[in-house]
Amino acid sequence: MMSILIAGIVVLFLTLPTHAAEMPSPDALTARMGTAPQVIRVHEPHLSVGGRKVAIEYLGYPAGEVLSKILGTDWRGRAGAVEFRALDGYVSRIDTARFGPGHAWLVFARRDGTVFTVDNLGQNQLGVPLGPYYLVWDNITRAELFAEGASHWPYQVVEISLFDGSDAALRPDGLDGDHGAAIDLVKTNCLSCHKVNGYGGEKFEDNLAALAKARNRADFLAWLLAPSRLKPGTTMPPLAPLRAEAERERMAGAIYEYLEAVPVVDPGS
Repeated sequence: MMSILIAGIVVLFLTLPTHAAEMPSPDALTARMGTAPQVIRVHEPHLSVGGRKVAIEYLGYPAGEVLSKILGTDWRGRAGAVEFRALDGYVSRIDTARFGPGHAWLVFARRDGTVFTVDNLGQNQLGVPLGPYYLVWDNITRAELFAEGASHWPYQVVEISLFDGSDAALRPDGLDGDHGAAIDLVKTNCLSCHKVNGYGGEKFEDNLAALAKARNRADFLAWLLAPSRLKPGTTMPPLAPLRAEAERERMAGAIYEYLEAVPVVDPGS
């Protein structure tokens, strides 16, 4: 989403992803890569709850190498983020700088040959299909990634693209104060499923800023921190469940303060 000023009126328009590519089948990808799939062992964030670390071994390829094959070897210099689109409308936009050598992997099977699914405990879902592709991160070698949970772990990935769009929709005229850190939190933790002023994922149509303004602070923070407690069986995951409780509460407060402050803008206007 970008904005321009014409005759004193802010006009918002959508900046589309560039160089979109459908993911080939795993067999076709293996043929293109020219090598056998590799094993990556990770602490599966969807299973690692209650202080446990559950290790799973997957088969796939380093994400950077896959992106070079599909989007071109110069993909890092052509856009600020890579967009991963899932079957259910989940959209994950991840800064290209995060894709260091060996950090991320696109996987398509479990090493032990069992069914390629996961129990997404944070969202009360069992046996969730992960295919055709699942983006995982080496959060064992890079232990600092474990605390991030599953925020950058899209599954059911069917399309990848380079994304160089503006997030101006998240910073419309009338937004007072410095909310930069909170906007980053919202982008990481909320906008793969939800939208603010048209920017974000495609699982839900409602404007998250409008939803937040309709709730008081205590109710909204309770929803962010423990959605299953308020609505048993919900697929809404708790905010940053692997972080310390005080940090989770700080994050939730910053998110609410931003959503309360940001003007609600019709992206079609």
